Amino acid sequence: MAAARLTPNGVAAALAGDTNLKPVVQIVELRGVNVNGAGAGVARSDRFRAVVSDGASTSSALFAAQLSDLARSGVLRRGGIVQLVEYVINDVGPRRIIVILNLEVLVSECEIIGNPTMLSETGFPNPNSTRVEQFNGAPQHGLIAGNTSDTTTRPSDNVSVFHRSMAGNSSNIATRPSDKVPVFQPTVQPSYRPAPNYKNHGAIMKNEAPARIIPISALNPYQGRWAIKARVTAKGDIRRYHNAKGDGKVFSFDLLDSDGGEIRVTCFNALLDRFYEVVEVGKVYVVSRGNLRPAQKNYNHLNNEWEILLESGSTVDLCPDEDSSIPSQRFDFRPINEIEDAQNNAILDIIGVVTSVNPCTTIQRKNGMETQKRTMNLKDMSGRSVEVTMWGDFCNREGSQLQEMVECGVFPVLAVKAGKVNEFSGKSVGTISSTQLFINPDFAEAHSLRQWFDAGGRDASTQSISRDITPAASRNEIRKTVAQIKDERLGMGDKPDWVTVKATVIFFKSDSFCYTACPNMIGDRQCNKKVTKGTTGNWCCDRCDKEFEDCDYRYLLQLQIQDHSGTTWVTAFQEAGQELLGCSARELYTLMEREDPRFKDTMLDCLFQDYLLRLKVKEETYGDERRVKITVAKVERVDPSAESKYLLDLISRSSALY
Repeated sequence: MAAARLTPNGVAAALAGDTNLKPVVQIVELRGVNVNGAGAGVARSDRFRAVVSDGASTSSALFAAQLSDLARSGVLRRGGIVQLVEYVINDVGPRRIIVILNLEVLVSECEIIGNPTMLSETGFPNPNSTRVEQFNGAPQHGLIAGNTSDTTTRPSDNVSVFHRSMAGNSSNIATRPSDKVPVFQPTVQPSYRPAPNYKNHGAIMKNEAPARIIPISALNPYQGRWAIKARVTAKGDIRRYHNAKGDGKVFSFDLLDSDGGEIRVTCFNALLDRFYEVVEVGKVYVVSRGNLRPAQKNYNHLNNEWEILLESGSTVDLCPDEDSSIPSQRFDFRPINEIEDAQNNAILDIIGVVTSVNPCTTIQRKNGMETQKRTMNLKDMSGRSVEVTMWGDFCNREGSQLQEMVECGVFPVLAVKAGKVNEFSGKSVGTISSTQLFINPDFAEAHSLRQWFDAGGRDASTQSISRDITPAASRNEIRKTVAQIKDERLGMGDKPDWVTVKATVIFFKSDSFCYTACPNMIGDRQCNKKVTKGTTGNWCCDRCDKEFEDCDYRYLLQLQIQDHSGTTWVTAFQEAGQELLGCSARELYTLMEREDPRFKDTMLDCLFQDYLLRLKVKEETYGDERRVKITVAKVERVDPSAESKYLLDLISRSSALY
């Protein structure tokens, strides 16, 4: 007779902490639960709960996310017999449940075996618990002592029969008659004997065994005790915020384990103070205890639906011995030509040879904060090049090193981990807080690029995907003349028009080139509102209702530009003013106050020079009058080589029309 034998006392053994037993149990109840809080109309379950039985006792169980498809497809069903290959025990309040990470299906379905009872919260049978009638719908026969087996049969012609060796004189056996079917013999499961380290003379009230290290991919919110061993691949900067609850600070770091699983860990306030100096990129840690919450995909690009929020009981312990099984980093490089089809704000990895690096500039973000910006160009074997924008500390750290190398004639290979795609000017890639830059890294892709570049790739023609300067570009990148701004009534719509104009600055209003600004920080941004000097000699800000001994100076340039078609007035604010004049507004104001001749020289140096000006054109209302306001968003000196290519391309396109 072919049969599948349940492991005697398997449920009690598992609940007591024996995670090496691999018991054979039966599913006596199975239902889906939605862990994401979706509405009742959502038919798809995210997780599946079960009640498992060893023929005498039952326990609640939860299937890990990777097993959900087995339940949805019907491979796992009520009455099925399975072997628990990998599992952990989770304490949920006073109850204890089995979280099943991996299993093997032995019998897809059969009648309920034995007459099991639900174990109590302590892990021992509860004499008052409901017996198996609640699962099977009718009383079942219990075990009979001696050589008689309690057997349930179910006619079937096309089923697999599984056989387990008999141990002892009494057993719980599920059988199905069949003539010619395969017979599978799983490993014989011994009766449960508690491990010596965890024996107790009384009832087991709490699992004191150390948390078992599990793969990152096996983490789920229903695990009370878990630990992961992983390498820190990225560490973010400390970010400060202000909300209704007050001021706060936060940082996060990314982990990678030996199975390739990745997850982000976040710390707030006191936890930041505790762990920020402990965590170092490249080192291996054991992280245990923490709250698993759904990953915020707007900020978290890792391939994991969860992220870890550390709590007061969390631990982050450094592993003193290096674990070579855990890689130092995981890349998924995309050729530059594929970035053309990438979605805006997509996070990806690229690698290329640095062909040029521009000087660092200071600009003002939309939130009023100033930051450093530096751009460079990468090319690869796909025949395309892309502009990479570095922000913040990247500019003076890796950016300065790259600029020195390029100026010395050394064109390094650069790998960008977690760059963000931007569509503002064609397609470009920018750094974010979790971005990492690797200069001349030691892996196969970098060596291949170096060989290609040195063997002739340096002189290979490439097309940039970052600056589409042809007339077929989108409206934001269309080249216009000064006269066309008026003739085509740009800026009259609901949204502003963005155009690029090649023009010359012919006049400045030097008497009002800047204004006095409030230096007060509101959260993570500067106020920047205009301040006036009070009777006390201090600077007063009406918005902040505060006085300051000193103020900031910010550009507010009124200038006239001209091309071959006409002239117009434009306004340049802080970042555009610095790009034009090459110094800060405070420095220029100091020169003016001292009547230093360098003030006049600085103003005159930028006159009658050719620039590519990115302009924002929008109609605004001043009192009862409506007028078009033109603001300079970006300033670039004309590159003769690039301008020649643009004109040649324009000529060829025009010739093709006739």
